[in-house]
Amino acid sequence: MTVQTASTPTSRPWHDRREVVRDAALAVAVFAASLALLAARGDSDTRSLDALGVLLAALASFPLLAWRRAPLAVFVVTAAASATLNAIGYPSGPPLGPTIALYLLALTPERSRASRWTIGVAVVALFAVHVSAVAVAEDAFPTVALLFGALVWGGAWVIGDRVRQRRGRIVELEERARRAERDAERERRLAAAEERTRIARDLHDSAGHAINVILVQAGAARLLSRQDPERSQAALETIEEVARETLGEIDQLVRALRDDDAPNGAAAKVEPPTGLAAVKTLAERHRSAGLAVEVHERGSRRPLSPGLDQAAYRILQEALTNAARHGAGSAVVGIAFTPTSLQLTVTNPTGPGTSPGADGHGIVGMRERAALLGGSLEAGASDGHFRIRARLPYDAEGT
Repeated sequence: MTVQTASTPTSRPWHDRREVVRDAALAVAVFAASLALLAARGDSDTRSLDALGVLLAALASFPLLAWRRAPLAVFVVTAAASATLNAIGYPSGPPLGPTIALYLLALTPERSRASRWTIGVAVVALFAVHVSAVAVAEDAFPTVALLFGALVWGGAWVIGDRVRQRRGRIVELEERARRAERDAERERRLAAAEERTRIARDLHDSAGHAINVILVQAGAARLLSRQDPERSQAALETIEEVARETLGEIDQLVRALRDDDAPNGAAAKVEPPTGLAAVKTLAERHRSAGLAVEVHERGSRRPLSPGLDQAAYRILQEALTNAARHGAGSAVVGIAFTPTSLQLTVTNPTGPGTSPGADGHGIVGMRERAALLGGSLEAGASDGHFRIRARLPYDAEGT
């Protein structure tokens, strides 16, 4: 506790001390100007400056030191002192202290902890008191004092209120800028998270496909090693090729997942996977692994956006992997370019005693890919066949 108390004075912000100095300079300047006005305008009809006048001038000036804590109270005290000066016969002139206090009150009304109605009533009442004091001293209706006071005090209030509003707008704009920056950062993080999810899905598809092909080719190489060495050698070459391609792709994907500090996300640097142009290569690879694949296209080919093209390839890749793993040795791929969407169909006969499900990780991943593009995917078994149907609508880039 002692340490905290001792460190409090040294931790006071420097700008607070500067504010105190500025407020003291303001109060001294107003006091000096008020004394100069009272001394310069003395004549036979007005009271000369004396100790009482100096005291009242001080009461109309030095309370400005506390305007940051209680601006309404400062205005009331300075206005009352200024009205007293006029009432007892000192020269009437611009009430510097109350005018500046009124400006500061309009600038920071929230510091007075009073409602706007209370502030308004206090200002009007003290204005009436001030004008009445001039009327008592001059023994006449104070037309000039009334008009001049309304102009000076009204101007002080309007200027202070406009400055307050301008400061409020600046603070609001700064807050909007900070909020926009936070929103942009949040959007960037969400985009990065979505991209990482896509990369993880690609990693699953690529690894699953490669492992399935390697498994089938390794079994074929083992069985044909003595009976047909040439086919066994071809199977081993296929294993080497698939393994090399898959390792390269996995290396890129994992490197992107590990990079958290790249400004635009390292995932943007990952080479995109092949699209529908590589379907023939995909089919040949599965044929060499023992899966009889037929590919049929309908409609006129059209340019596809990168996202749609990649998603279509990944869906066909996963569907053929499932057909090779759970099917009966054959699959039929249908690719239809309709006027509004790309439609994919993969059908394979199911093996005896198998019961392929439609909710495995591969099916879920394909369904998520289709949903991200605004499409749909259906998977299910009937009449001894397992069928996957996907509809991927063309986006703006693909039209």
